[in-house]
Amino acid sequence: MSGKGIHVHGPHDHEVEHQAQAGGLGQRIAIFTAVLATIGAIVSFLGGHTQNEALYYKNEAVLKKTQASNQWNYYQAKSMKQNLAEFAAGLAADPAKAEKYAAEAKRYSDEKKEIQKEAEKLEKESAAFSERAEKALHPHEKLAISMTLLQIAIALASITVLTKKDWLLWGAGISALAGVATGIIAWF
Repeated sequence: MSGKGIHVHGPHDHEVEHQAQAGGLGQRIAIFTAVLATIGAIVSFLGGHTQNEALYYKNEAVLKKTQASNQWNYYQAKSMKQNLAEFAAGLAADPAKAEKYAAEAKRYSDEKKEIQKEAEKLEKESAAFSERAEKALHPHEKLAISMTLLQIAIALASITVLTKKDWLLWGAGISALAGVATGIIAWF
């Protein structure tokens, strides 16, 4: 540009202005990639959500399994006490002591039944949480594939702008459609 109001364009300035005014390939691809990036952000969020949900359920499964293990340990302790009481009842020379030990053995046996029920209940809860974790994580692999296809579509669209090769845009469109379809299938 000179001081007298004369404006000199560079070789690429005319093309940039033409593309902007005519809504050329560059502008269409910019919109296309912005839409793909938005869809990709949603897919990424959903993928992260499935992982978090699966981790939560798996954590609950481990917690319930630990509680069940604690109950089984408690059951074993009661079994040992029951066995000792039965042994003492058998060895006792005094009938009153033998009766006392037999009553203790029966009490331990009754307590074990409740402990066993609780341990089995906790094991079932653990299994249910593990199953929920697997179901929650099920769509994650397809969402990861979806995100990869969307990223490929964005890359192909960007290369299309540089090379002006229409076939690359077709490839980007196919990859984008496959990515969106895979993302939708992930939820069904």
